[in-house]
Amino acid sequence: MSSGLPSSTAHGQPTTAGNSLINRGNLSQLTEPALSAARVQQALRDAGLDSTIVEHGVAARTSAEAASALGCTVGEIAKSLIFRRGDNDAVLVIASGANRVDESKVAELLGEPIRKADAAFVRELTGYAIGGIPPLAHAKPSTTLVDRDLLQFACVHAAGGTPNAMFPIRPQDLVRVSGGRVADVRLGD
Repeated sequence: MSSGLPSSTAHGQPTTAGNSLINRGNLSQLTEPALSAARVQQALRDAGLDSTIVEHGVAARTSAEAASALGCTVGEIAKSLIFRRGDNDAVLVIASGANRVDESKVAELLGEPIRKADAAFVRELTGYAIGGIPPLAHAKPSTTLVDRDLLQFACVHAAGGTPNAMFPIRPQDLVRVSGGRVADVRLGD
């Protein structure tokens, strides 16, 4: 069954995220980065999506790096940003790579202030390191907002659990699998 999504390409040889070991049931043999991508791939399957995570030969820790590796525009990158709300709650904002997030808009939407999260908090709440945070399959649930600007594209690309792993997804599916609410989060409007 074809997903109708464009296939991902990269500099060098992309590989599917640990699928040969996943398909044989050998998850214990995966390295930590491959296991992170495998966890996201399984979450995509569980959500009924036919989207494949591809591990690229280059790291893409920024939206510009991801767009360059994928051959798409920066706006088509769905970056996952974690903010802190209160002492122990996370807020996931999935924003277009072309946009900066307006923290005051996010705080207004949530009805309470937010602040930037440090790397340790991000790892604890999501299970992933900054630079590879996917929009789903987090260690702990969080409130999620999805940048409305992503909806203008037929397909966007999100991180798949590591800085080298990415996958294509329709924006409507992104909203559904993330449990997010579409909102204006862009700085400057």
